[in-house]
Amino acid sequence: MLELARAVSQWAHGFKSSVIFLFNTGEEEGLNGAHSFITQHPWSKSIHLAVDLEAMGIGGKSSIFQAGPNPWAIENFASAAKYPSGHVIAQDLFASGAIKSATDFQVYKEVAGLSGLDFAYTDNSAVYHTKNDKLELLKSGSLQHLGENMLAFLLQIASSPDLSGVQGTKDEGISASSSAIYFDILGMYMVLYHQGFANMLHNSVALQSLLIWSTSLLMGGYPAAVSLVLSCLSIILMWIFSLSFSLLSAFILPLLSTSPVPYVASPWLVIGLFAAPALLGALTGQHLGFLILQMYLSNEYSKREQLSPLTQSTLIKLEAERWLYKAGSVQWLILLVIGNYYRIGSSYLALVWLVPPAFSYGFLEATLTPARFPKPLKLATLLFGLSVPIVVSAGVFIRLVGTIIGMAVRFDRNPGDTPEWMVNVIVAVFIALVISLTMVYLLSYVHLSGAKKSIVLAALALFGLSLAAVLSGVAPPFTEDTARAVNVVHIVDATTSKQEQPDSYVSFFSTTPGKLTKEVEQIGGGFTCGRDKIVDLVTLSVKYGCWSYDDTEGGWSKTDIPTLAVIKDDKGDKRITEVLLDTKSSTRWVLAVNAEYIEDFKLEGNSEELIPLDDKSSVDGWHVIQFSGGKKSPTRFDMTLVWANSTQIAHGEGSQKNQQPLLKLRTDMDRLTPKAEKVLMKLPSWCSLFGKSTSPQTLAFLRDLPVEF
Repeated sequence: MLELARAVSQWAHGFKSSVIFLFNTGEEEGLNGAHSFITQHPWSKSIHLAVDLEAMGIGGKSSIFQAGPNPWAIENFASAAKYPSGHVIAQDLFASGAIKSATDFQVYKEVAGLSGLDFAYTDNSAVYHTKNDKLELLKSGSLQHLGENMLAFLLQIASSPDLSGVQGTKDEGISASSSAIYFDILGMYMVLYHQGFANMLHNSVALQSLLIWSTSLLMGGYPAAVSLVLSCLSIILMWIFSLSFSLLSAFILPLLSTSPVPYVASPWLVIGLFAAPALLGALTGQHLGFLILQMYLSNEYSKREQLSPLTQSTLIKLEAERWLYKAGSVQWLILLVIGNYYRIGSSYLALVWLVPPAFSYGFLEATLTPARFPKPLKLATLLFGLSVPIVVSAGVFIRLVGTIIGMAVRFDRNPGDTPEWMVNVIVAVFIALVISLTMVYLLSYVHLSGAKKSIVLAALALFGLSLAAVLSGVAPPFTEDTARAVNVVHIVDATTSKQEQPDSYVSFFSTTPGKLTKEVEQIGGGFTCGRDKIVDLVTLSVKYGCWSYDDTEGGWSKTDIPTLAVIKDDKGDKRITEVLLDTKSSTRWVLAVNAEYIEDFKLEGNSEELIPLDDKSSVDGWHVIQFSGGKKSPTRFDMTLVWANSTQIAHGEGSQKNQQPLLKLRTDMDRLTPKAEKVLMKLPSWCSLFGKSTSPQTLAFLRDLPVEF
């Protein structure tokens, strides 16, 4: 951004609009910096377009993963950028909630009602939010790629007289049909068209496809209809067997390997561990469908007395081969219709995998009458049919797999809450679906070529070699550069049951699936691992972790423990309770308010209203407040709690034991206690500290206020 500011300043004399470079913090704490600028800075009222530069990793291409809602920005980017990069599929995934994250762009779009673009780096996503997120991983080529694209884009839009008229999310002129469908081709050219045009194009292709199929079935009669059904059955069998074989590997892997995700440091291993079984399953399923189709066609051809048995057998196989190829277009046609109905931008993938193979078949293979005998499929049909789909989609499929693998490092947001095989299942299912969808045309050539045995042996060999690399340690699951994400936190538990004698221990846990046995063996220090001790850190719960009580009394004092004191409790028509919150020397804390009992609240600090009384949202039954302040920020807060009218407080010893508290508080300090320091010194090289706004720092204090205070 600094280099862009320098370069842009050389051309500013021709600008029709200003360019503001906003450097802000507080993104991890809740998009606070962007929100402060949009809601408080006087310049915010003059902004017409927002461009957010993000990272979900480090290095590689900086690609668009959110655009709009007005297509003006991406239209100009597509025309101006030297090396445009971006796929609407990333935007669809982000909008669907599959990626549980948010960027400053959400503030610009939803709060300010602006249109714009959101860019992000996604390579090396395994180091994201860890100590391994190092500057040396950011190659100069990555900066150059972003810089050249962005400079050309900024110069074009800042000089445009149309920028001031760009409408945002709050303008009525923006409709769903004007949203952009976009994807790049080899990073050299960006294809872009509007959703309205996509609807017409997709509808046209779907109708023409249905017309061609209807004509073909009318000409072929009943045998053609049955053959189509059986060839579609082969597609279903492909999916079933491909998913089954790949999932079998996903479930077995955690039982054999020291880590349930042994491919994080070596992503190429997924080719052997999941892609090879998926390919083997797809071939098995399609071949089974091929045999079933052959049986039916054999019965049909037996009625033609003029054919010799040898000729009849050959023709049956050739016709079955053609039906398998044509069935591939049926699955893509179905996906195109579904995607177009729900206005999914990524439907362009179905379009490019449907039209070129179908056109290639129609141009080189199709016969005008069913009376003509089928011939072997030409290799040119495959080459012409698949060249465009592979060029358009191969890159995005590979990058998506890489991103999913990188996310495995921080997958378990509540450590121990998800099964160890879950990441494997996600990777295996995605790879199996890609193979089943894209290999259907290629595999239809295999059954008569004699290559089945070679493909089976190659897939088994690849799987065996990959598994051997994992089990032998030749390819370790984690390395110093691509490490396992861990947290080391000295916890002082002063909740209701521990107030007289706070519980002090060091907790060691990981957001990466898998046991911590190997790590603890190297650290030592009296750690015990298991699920016996659930640690509620307010923003997350550690359901599997390791803990040690040895030598944990140093590095903190009771004066550091925060307090929650009830100052006033008015039990009138509307019960209102006033609480004094003292975080002592901590300026980073998180407080959860029980939404079952409290419907509204107010928070004040230094006589300033920080959170007013208003409608509050809750997550899983809790209102959550995160606070992160500077050196001069307040540490004493007045809180007013407004109780819900229908509140029923459970009484009795058993019910009180299981009852959630009214307030849960965690205060953080960036301080190393002697015990935590020893643990960090012995931390294995394949482990890296993980940190987000919800993560505790190295010293954390827990406090609560019971419902019956």
